[in-house]
Amino acid sequence: MTAKTVIKKDKLWGGRFFGSTDYLLERLSTSVNFDYRLALFDIEGSQAHARMLGEVGLLTCDESCKIVLGLEKLKKKIQTGNFNWDPGAEDVHMNLELALTELIGPTGKKLHTARSRNDQVALDTCLYLRATVEQVGVDLLGLREALLDKAAAVKDAPMPGYTHLQHAQPILLAHHLLAYAQMLSRDQERLNNLGQRLDYMPLGSGALSGTGLPIDPERVARDLGFSRLSENSLDAVAGRDHLLEFLAFGAILMTHLSRLAEDLILWCSQEFAFAELPDELSTGSSMMPQKKNPDGAELMRGKAGRVIGNLVTLLTVVKGLPLSYNRDLQEDKEPLFDTADTLRLILPVATKMIAGLKFNFERLRLAADGPYTPATDLADHLVRRGVPFREAHNQAGVAVAYALKKNKALAELTLDELKRCCPKVEKSIFDEMTLPAMLAARSTFGGTAPSSVARQLKTARLKLIWEIQEIKKGIGRYVPSHPES
Repeated sequence: MTAKTVIKKDKLWGGRFFGSTDYLLERLSTSVNFDYRLALFDIEGSQAHARMLGEVGLLTCDESCKIVLGLEKLKKKIQTGNFNWDPGAEDVHMNLELALTELIGPTGKKLHTARSRNDQVALDTCLYLRATVEQVGVDLLGLREALLDKAAAVKDAPMPGYTHLQHAQPILLAHHLLAYAQMLSRDQERLNNLGQRLDYMPLGSGALSGTGLPIDPERVARDLGFSRLSENSLDAVAGRDHLLEFLAFGAILMTHLSRLAEDLILWCSQEFAFAELPDELSTGSSMMPQKKNPDGAELMRGKAGRVIGNLVTLLTVVKGLPLSYNRDLQEDKEPLFDTADTLRLILPVATKMIAGLKFNFERLRLAADGPYTPATDLADHLVRRGVPFREAHNQAGVAVAYALKKNKALAELTLDELKRCCPKVEKSIFDEMTLPAMLAARSTFGGTAPSSVARQLKTARLKLIWEIQEIKKGIGRYVPSHPES
């Protein structure tokens, strides 16, 4: 089959070419089917650029105003869904420039003065990512708040703690929930740190080496809310570490959410029966009428794979690229958009799951008060009486083996039976092996004792309140008015 070619169109870069672009290359090159999402950010950057060009004399005042107003009209068409995207114009930048020229005439061709698509797309993605960081940050705060609210609501309810998915030691349910709150708090810090590193303006770097025209990039930076300029024009157009950092943040966050989902799935199983998700966040079976499936949690766990894959995709794209810009970098946007979309969908779902989660406290208490979970407390009891820990550990293990043989729980052994295995054991051990005593004993910093968990909850709550107040000061600052926002 012979290759199909499109009717020749005048490309904005086509002056040195004689023939038309091959149909297959046209399809391969077109990115407007996904990078149209940068349109409002592209317009924002172009308006700031046009105002600057007018101020430095590269455009007349009339030309600058005409471009800015023309772009405003295009913005309204995009917001109302009345803009026609042309795949033949390749990308969002050329679509907007061609539409502007059609709207206001030859003056539209002056917009691209002193810039390249290379620094233009670098600015667009920076603006998009800056807004996305703000939006995802708000969603993440909501999930953290739900975890803290649920931890406060369950108070001092016990549950079994696990290692290797085997009963280990009793802990507080709130302690378990606060562990995820801590993970997400670090995720929030990573996101906030990325927001600080996004505070630079790449426009003015040109294709790779800057421009010989008398522009004022500081003016554009101020207009767009950046505090500094990119230090190196090659890095500005070729660097993608800010995107990589967002994708890495997303991969780590989704890994944490996947672990949370796994716990919820286990807890809601009939074997565990620790918790139940609300009906509105569960699904049924097409064949088995009795089923209540935790599909939301399963999909949250499953979507972690695609977000991790997005990071690997962009790392692989960037790893072998020579400086500066290469067309491979067109592949940076779909992983970025997909990760952003996934996070913005998953975080509110996770928040609702945590808020609606109902616990079976009696089942949790019975599981926490296992027959052999006091073994560590028995060893600690012996250590306090001068027995070296390794010997105490061994003696407690012998006691467990003896109890298993007698089909008894550790606490059901008599003092004489315990002394056969642990000669220095005292009667007070029976008070120490109760569930409340075992919980209260873990009062070290960060431990599961009620006093320690109360402190953790208070500290986490104060930190969250401060973060919410801080983000409210600038919320909406970077987000354009757009149906997708």
